Amino acid sequence: MTSIAPSRERLLRAAADLFYAEGPAAVGVERLCQTAGVSKRSMYQLFATKDDVIAESLRTHGPVAVASYFPDPAADMPPRERILHVFARLEEQAGTPAFHGCPFVNTAIELHDPGHPAAAVALHFKKLLESYFQQHATSLGAPDPDFLAAQLTMLFDGSAVRAVMRAEPLRGLAVRAATALLDAAAGDRAVG
Repeated sequence: MTSIAPSRERLLRAAADLFYAEGPAAVGVERLCQTAGVSKRSMYQLFATKDDVIAESLRTHGPVAVASYFPDPAADMPPRERILHVFARLEEQAGTPAFHGCPFVNTAIELHDPGHPAAAVALHFKKLLESYFQQHATSLGAPDPDFLAAQLTMLFDGSAVRAVMRAEPLRGLAVRAATALLDAAAGDRAVG
């Protein structure tokens, strides 16, 4: 008899990979279970619904997705460089065949339901990114760090969508646009 923990881990890993690559609606329970090497019965013993699997796969694997964009907290980098690092990492990832955009935006858009448990998890992770930008915008002395953080988050999401829709690398576009936003905020600070 197999342990529940490895079955759960395999199921969530398969879910995260398949849902990211193809979208949750495109992946049926049968295929998910087959890929994970877990019976449907086992899946339903672990999770009440496929919706619960979608939410838990984001919750479990979301921290790694978010952290992959941030520099090491111990790195000696000023706030501006910490912000630009996120866009440089986006540029790197968007240039690979495995890039399918932001898993949180993709999930929320595909589900079309802000009340869906996975949509709440997706929003949580998007707020973490915006909070990261807000924290560093505050350290930069931006006149309106909340507004700058919202702009940077929109730029991040839009850049990811552009890379997927055009099936091409960003070629410095995201970093240059983030630089322009940061320069404009610095200019506003100097004027104010």
